[in-house]
Amino acid sequence: MIDWVLCLLVAGFLGRFPHNNWPPLILIIEYAFFIGLFGQTPGMWIMKIACVSVADGRVIGIPRAFLRGLLLSLLVPALIMDRQRRGWHDKAAGSIVIETRRS
Repeated sequence: MIDWVLCLLVAGFLGRFPHNNWPPLILIIEYAFFIGLFGQTPGMWIMKIACVSVADGRVIGIPRAFLRGLLLSLLVPALIMDRQRRGWHDKAAGSIVIETRRS
């Protein structure tokens, strides 16, 4: 939700809000950049979660993060999850969302 609000704010500067198509595109680009390189979007950092490779726990890279963001923008993949709470977008990207809280 935090990332979506940030995308809406950025879209407000790029076009006449709310009648533009920028927010979903900005969200996909944000996910590709931040998750691909750092494993977290600004919203994920605030919530202390990260999106990493299910295979090795490392960042997933820009192409896989782009795919994840693209599928996530369709909403349907996020509504259907398995026992690990991985939606179709995570399965397609080979990713998993984990907690980053340190005690």
